[in-house]
Amino acid sequence: MYKNKATNGRNNISGLAIAKLRKNMVPKTSQRALADKMQLEGIALDKNAIQRIESGQRFVTDIELKTFAKVLGVSCDTLLS
Repeated sequence: MYKNKATNGRNNISGLAIAKLRKNMVPKTSQRALADKMQLEGIALDKNAIQRIESGQRFVTDIELKTFAKVLGVSCDTLLS
């Protein structure tokens, strides 16, 4: 059991925001497409990792968070709020 889980049982606080922003991207972006964009920025993630992040099953590192913000066109604060 993870000792750092949030009170809502999630392993991160940014996953829901990442999912919402991804789904609102134009053109609509799949988890696989988001993983591809992350890989172009040097972050090795696959579709399954994106799914686990969005569902709160996986932790997000600070480097990943910064890259998600860049790819999604928002600030890190947006992903953390």
